[in-house]
Amino acid sequence: MGDEKKGEKEAEVISDKVSKKLLDMSSVSLNLASYGDIFSSFDPRTYIQRTFSQDLLNEMKRATKELPSGELQITFIMPRARRNWEDEIVIKRRLREHFKRHYILSVHEMKKLKLRGYGMALLGVGFIFTSSLLYSIENAAFWIKFLQILLEPAGWFTAWTALEGVFYTGRELKEELDFHEKMSNANIEFLSY
Repeated sequence: MGDEKKGEKEAEVISDKVSKKLLDMSSVSLNLASYGDIFSSFDPRTYIQRTFSQDLLNEMKRATKELPSGELQITFIMPRARRNWEDEIVIKRRLREHFKRHYILSVHEMKKLKLRGYGMALLGVGFIFTSSLLYSIENAAFWIKFLQILLEPAGWFTAWTALEGVFYTGRELKEELDFHEKMSNANIEFLSY
Protein backbone atom coordinates (compact mmCIF):
# COMPACT_ATOMS: atom_id res chain seq x y z
CA MET A 1 0.00 0.00 0.00
CA GLY A 2 2.74 2.45 0.98
CA ASP A 3 4.62 1.79 -2.27
CA GLU A 4 1.47 2.45 -4.33
CA LYS A 5 0.84 5.82 -2.64
CA LYS A 6 4.51 6.72 -3.05
CA GLY A 7 4.30 5.77 -6.74
CA GLU A 8 1.15 7.88 -7.22
CA LYS A 9 2.80 10.88 -5.54
CA GLU A 10 5.90 10.50 -7.72
CA ALA A 11 3.68 10.27 -10.82
CA GLU A 12 1.85 13.46 -9.75
CA VAL A 13 5.17 15.26 -9.17
CA ILE A 14 6.43 14.12 -12.58
CA SER A 15 3.12 15.14 -14.16
CA ASP A 16 3.31 18.55 -12.46
CA LYS A 17 6.91 19.00 -13.65
CA VAL A 18 5.94 18.06 -17.22
CA SER A 19 2.93 20.42 -17.09
CA LYS A 20 5.11 23.26 -15.75
CA LYS A 21 7.70 22.64 -18.45
CA LEU A 22 4.99 22.66 -21.15
CA LEU A 23 3.51 25.86 -19.73
CA ASP A 24 6.95 27.48 -19.71
CA MET A 25 7.40 26.51 -23.37
CA SER A 26 3.91 27.72 -24.21
CA SER A 27 3.60 31.15 -25.80
CA VAL A 28 0.02 31.60 -24.63
CA SER A 29 -1.76 29.72 -21.84
CA LEU A 30 -5.49 30.08 -21.30
CA ASN A 31 -7.40 28.65 -18.36
CA LEU A 32 -10.78 27.05 -19.15
CA ALA A 33 -13.49 25.78 -16.84
CA SER A 34 -14.94 23.74 -19.72
CA TYR A 35 -14.85 23.52 -23.52
CA GLY A 36 -17.87 25.83 -23.52
CA ASP A 37 -15.52 28.73 -22.66
CA ILE A 38 -14.09 28.46 -26.17
CA PHE A 39 -17.46 28.96 -27.83
CA SER A 40 -20.19 31.57 -27.83
CA SER A 41 -22.66 31.01 -25.02
CA PHE A 42 -25.47 32.17 -27.34
CA ASP A 43 -24.85 29.41 -29.88
CA PRO A 44 -26.52 26.09 -28.89
CA ARG A 45 -25.03 24.02 -31.74
CA THR A 46 -22.42 21.27 -31.32
CA TYR A 47 -18.68 21.99 -31.28
CA ILE A 48 -18.47 21.06 -34.97
CA GLN A 49 -20.65 24.07 -35.93
CA ARG A 50 -20.58 26.39 -32.94
CA THR A 51 -19.30 29.97 -33.17
CA PHE A 52 -16.14 30.82 -31.25
CA SER A 53 -16.40 33.13 -28.25
CA GLN A 54 -15.49 36.73 -29.05
CA ASP A 55 -13.95 36.96 -25.59
CA LEU A 56 -11.63 34.07 -26.41
CA LEU A 57 -10.63 35.55 -29.77
CA ASN A 58 -9.99 38.96 -28.19
CA GLU A 59 -7.90 37.41 -25.42
CA MET A 60 -5.88 35.41 -27.95
CA LYS A 61 -5.32 38.55 -30.01
CA ARG A 62 -4.20 40.48 -26.94
CA ALA A 63 -1.93 37.69 -25.73
CA THR A 64 -0.23 37.18 -29.10
CA LYS A 65 0.08 40.82 -30.18
CA GLU A 66 3.64 41.30 -28.92
CA LEU A 67 4.82 37.81 -29.84
CA PRO A 68 7.00 37.47 -32.94
CA SER A 69 5.88 35.43 -35.92
CA GLY A 70 7.10 31.88 -35.90
CA GLU A 71 6.23 28.85 -33.86
CA LEU A 72 3.43 29.75 -31.50
CA GLN A 73 2.22 27.41 -28.77
CA ILE A 74 -1.36 27.86 -27.50
CA THR A 75 -2.17 25.86 -24.38
CA PHE A 76 -5.67 25.47 -22.99
CA ILE A 77 -5.64 24.35 -19.34
CA MET A 78 -8.72 22.74 -17.84
CA PRO A 79 -9.77 20.26 -15.13
CA ARG A 80 -8.76 16.70 -15.93
CA ALA A 81 -12.27 15.41 -15.15
CA ARG A 82 -13.82 17.60 -17.87
CA ARG A 83 -11.45 16.69 -20.69
CA ASN A 84 -12.69 14.70 -23.67
CA TRP A 85 -10.09 13.70 -26.28
CA GLU A 86 -12.61 13.52 -29.14
CA ASP A 87 -13.91 17.02 -28.41
CA GLU A 88 -10.33 18.31 -28.27
CA ILE A 89 -9.59 16.92 -31.72
CA VAL A 90 -12.69 18.65 -33.11
CA ILE A 91 -11.85 21.93 -31.34
CA LYS A 92 -8.24 21.97 -32.56
CA ARG A 93 -9.36 21.29 -36.14
CA ARG A 94 -12.05 23.97 -35.93
CA LEU A 95 -9.63 26.56 -34.54
CA ARG A 96 -7.08 25.88 -37.30
CA GLU A 97 -9.79 26.05 -39.97
CA HIS A 98 -11.19 29.26 -38.48
CA PHE A 99 -7.83 31.04 -38.43
CA LYS A 100 -6.81 29.80 -41.89
CA ARG A 101 -10.12 30.93 -43.37
CA HIS A 102 -9.83 34.35 -41.73
CA TYR A 103 -6.20 34.65 -42.84
CA ILE A 104 -7.24 34.06 -46.46
CA LEU A 105 -10.11 36.55 -46.09
CA SER A 106 -7.71 39.13 -44.61
CA VAL A 107 -5.28 38.67 -47.52
CA HIS A 108 -8.09 39.24 -50.03
CA GLU A 109 -9.38 42.24 -48.08
CA MET A 110 -5.87 43.76 -48.01
CA LYS A 111 -5.51 43.29 -51.77
CA LYS A 112 -8.91 44.89 -52.39
CA LEU A 113 -8.06 47.81 -50.10
CA LYS A 114 -4.77 48.49 -51.89
CA LEU A 115 -6.26 48.13 -55.35
CA ARG A 116 -9.17 50.43 -54.53
CA GLY A 117 -6.93 52.91 -52.71
CA TYR A 118 -4.27 53.19 -55.38
CA GLY A 119 -6.95 53.32 -58.07
CA MET A 120 -8.69 56.21 -56.32
CA ALA A 121 -5.35 57.97 -55.75
CA LEU A 122 -4.63 57.65 -59.47
CA LEU A 123 -8.09 59.02 -60.25
CA GLY A 124 -7.38 61.98 -57.94
CA VAL A 125 -4.09 62.67 -59.73
CA GLY A 126 -6.00 62.49 -63.01
CA PHE A 127 -8.45 65.14 -61.71
CA ILE A 128 -5.54 67.37 -60.68
CA PHE A 129 -3.82 66.88 -64.05
CA THR A 130 -7.05 67.71 -65.93
CA SER A 131 -7.53 70.78 -63.74
CA SER A 132 -3.96 71.90 -64.57
CA LEU A 133 -4.64 71.46 -68.29
CA LEU A 134 -7.79 73.56 -67.99
CA TYR A 135 -5.74 76.33 -66.32
CA SER A 136 -3.66 76.64 -69.48
CA ILE A 137 -6.66 77.52 -71.62
CA GLU A 138 -6.70 81.29 -72.06
CA ASN A 139 -10.01 83.09 -72.37
CA ALA A 140 -11.84 79.90 -71.35
CA ALA A 141 -15.59 79.79 -71.13
CA PHE A 142 -17.33 79.89 -67.79
CA TRP A 143 -18.06 76.15 -67.71
CA ILE A 144 -14.37 75.31 -68.30
CA LYS A 145 -13.30 77.58 -65.42
CA PHE A 146 -16.05 76.05 -63.27
CA LEU A 147 -14.86 72.55 -64.14
CA GLN A 148 -11.25 73.52 -63.38
CA ILE A 149 -12.25 74.95 -59.97
CA LEU A 150 -14.29 71.80 -59.23
CA LEU A 151 -11.63 69.28 -60.31
CA GLU A 152 -8.70 70.67 -58.32
CA PRO A 153 -10.09 70.15 -54.79
CA ALA A 154 -11.86 66.97 -55.91
CA GLY A 155 -8.53 65.62 -57.09
CA TRP A 156 -6.71 66.47 -53.87
CA PHE A 157 -9.52 65.10 -51.74
CA THR A 158 -9.78 61.86 -53.73
CA ALA A 159 -6.02 61.25 -53.77
CA TRP A 160 -5.44 61.96 -50.08
CA THR A 161 -8.52 60.09 -48.88
CA ALA A 162 -7.49 57.05 -50.92
CA LEU A 163 -3.94 57.08 -49.60
CA GLU A 164 -5.18 57.58 -46.04
CA GLY A 165 -7.31 54.46 -46.44
CA VAL A 166 -4.39 52.44 -47.75
CA PHE A 167 -2.00 53.48 -45.00
CA TYR A 168 -4.21 53.84 -41.93
CA THR A 169 -6.96 51.32 -42.59
CA GLY A 170 -4.31 49.08 -44.08
CA ARG A 171 -2.37 49.17 -40.81
CA GLU A 172 -5.41 47.91 -38.87
CA LEU A 173 -6.04 45.25 -41.48
CA LYS A 174 -2.36 44.25 -41.35
CA GLU A 175 -2.69 43.62 -37.61
CA GLU A 176 -5.66 41.30 -38.30
CA LEU A 177 -3.71 39.60 -41.07
CA ASP A 178 -0.68 39.06 -38.80
CA PHE A 179 -2.87 37.70 -36.00
CA HIS A 180 -4.65 35.21 -38.25
CA GLU A 181 -1.36 34.13 -39.82
CA LYS A 182 0.21 33.51 -36.40
CA MET A 183 -2.82 31.61 -35.18
CA SER A 184 -3.25 29.51 -38.33
CA ASN A 185 0.30 28.19 -37.82
CA ALA A 186 0.00 27.79 -34.03
CA ASN A 187 0.38 24.52 -32.21
CA ILE A 188 -2.70 24.02 -30.01
CA GLU A 189 -2.59 21.76 -26.96
CA PHE A 190 -4.80 20.93 -24.00
CA LEU A 191 -3.41 20.27 -20.52
CA SER A 192 -5.06 19.17 -17.28
CA TYR A 193 -4.78 20.61 -13.81
